[in-house]
Amino acid sequence: MSTRVRFAPSPTGYLHIGGVRTALFNWLWARKTGGTFVLRIEDTDQERSTPESKQVIFDALKWLGIDWDEGPEVGGHFGPYEQMARLAVYKDHAEALIKSGKAFRCYCTKEELDAARAALKAKDPKAQFRYPGTCRTRTDEPDKPFVIRFKAPTEGSITYVDKVFGEVTTPNHTHQDFVLVRSDGVPLYNFGAVVDDMLMQMTLVARGRDHMINTPPQILLYQAFEAKVPDFAHLPMMLAPNGEKLSKRHGAVNVLQYRDDGYSPQAVLNYLVRFGWSMGDQEIFSVRPVAGASVPSLVESFAWESAGRADGKFDPKKFLAVQFEHMKSPELMPDDEYAARTLPFLEKRGFTGLDVERVKRAVFTVRPRATTFADAADRLDYFFRDEPVMDEKATRKFLVPAHAANLRGLADLLAPVDDWTEQNIGQTIVRWVEGRGLAMKDIGQPVRVALSGRGESPDLFQVLSVLGKDVSIARLRRASERAERAEAPAPKA
Repeated sequence: MSTRVRFAPSPTGYLHIGGVRTALFNWLWARKTGGTFVLRIEDTDQERSTPESKQVIFDALKWLGIDWDEGPEVGGHFGPYEQMARLAVYKDHAEALIKSGKAFRCYCTKEELDAARAALKAKDPKAQFRYPGTCRTRTDEPDKPFVIRFKAPTEGSITYVDKVFGEVTTPNHTHQDFVLVRSDGVPLYNFGAVVDDMLMQMTLVARGRDHMINTPPQILLYQAFEAKVPDFAHLPMMLAPNGEKLSKRHGAVNVLQYRDDGYSPQAVLNYLVRFGWSMGDQEIFSVRPVAGASVPSLVESFAWESAGRADGKFDPKKFLAVQFEHMKSPELMPDDEYAARTLPFLEKRGFTGLDVERVKRAVFTVRPRATTFADAADRLDYFFRDEPVMDEKATRKFLVPAHAANLRGLADLLAPVDDWTEQNIGQTIVRWVEGRGLAMKDIGQPVRVALSGRGESPDLFQVLSVLGKDVSIARLRRASERAERAEAPAPKA
């Protein structure tokens, strides 16, 4: 059978980056092996599950480029792919286990179990309460609410070979008669997951290490159904910098927050894959294979043999460093993509009527420094305004009477230039500066402020070439007039 893997999130809020890491590992294995990646929605928590949260899952995966072969919006031969639409399936399988003597109806009330738990605690405060088997051998069927429990074996053990952690053995006497289906007909996690994974023919279940506690009871269920047990791979945990479980209070764990902050989806996946997997000292990867790329592809490189067991600590600075590597590399992010992803952030700044081609012409000026698309939009802002937003501190310092003549002279110099290219502009200005006995540093900052309104900008010749002849000359002339009207800065004492 070909590889079949799944990602099965609960639609109870945002999509946690830890969940994305799980989806990524499964998706990589499916793409590496030519297998099938299934998206299944585990929406049995009806109090917290919402249609909006389900849509967040879809939007986040689409943004990341993690496409699914079967599941909601796509379909497939094993649907439906949302658990609340499969209640009849779980009922049938639970009844089959009852008929075979491997499960039973339990009529114990919550009050009765709570009383037994309290009595045990009074007798031995350190004792771990276990279901006492009250209804395990019961044969009557009273007209009362019931749950369905699994008749857990008390002898022997469960052993499986985890693709990450190796051989794992759990004695069966550690299991109690766990609940399969609640009284309202909704399955608990282990039962619903096993029935779905069994019927959807999963060949590998890959998930976080915190799920290792669920694997032995799930294997018992596979055995009870006389079904093939899939392989398992448990991934090390993503921890906060202080070693605690990563949560919202430690930073942006909602993956769509990174989209809104201007991160590249490829950079997000590149950073997340390093939690539990490595390929030597290689840090930067493309996600899919790129023809002629000098960096390796995650799809081509991924292998379970390279998975590790050590938990990792989330490092926002390293995350941003990986993001920056993707931002500055045309190989990882072509200009078309860079411009397309920056455009929405320019629109948020009030620009309308821009298109990708216009933004693309300016992208090369910010690649060496911009860390996010939001940062890129800020650095590109003055290219698209009729007038740049003037930084008051830089204006007061550099647009002063002493620089007015040079600004006006540079505008006059550039007015007859027809070959408006970065190289020709540069050569023209350098000859003019040298002919006046000056150095570029003598005019650089006033010109920079005149063109961009800022004390920092890309190379001046780049800025001039992107702004265009008419805009550049107009800004230089307006700046010279402003400089003439300004008061000269007071001499230093």
